[in-house]
Amino acid sequence: MKDLISYIARALVDHPDSVEVIEDGDNLTLRVAQDDVGKVIGRQGRTARAMRSLLQAASTKARRRVMLEITE
Repeated sequence: MKDLISYIARALVDHPDSVEVIEDGDNLTLRVAQDDVGKVIGRQGRTARAMRSLLQAASTKARRRVMLEITE
């Protein structure tokens, strides 16, 4: 699931080298460059909501519950 979020985020941002996904148990923290936070969140949070929906589908298949947090 870490790879899934990393792949999606790298496709969205201008600085893909600055994308970092930290896995801490059932929590994933996505860190991107300050300039790219808006691109990852999207208008009214639509992109972030879509990423969380994909993550939920993947985690359900793995019988886990994983939460996503987006930071700078």
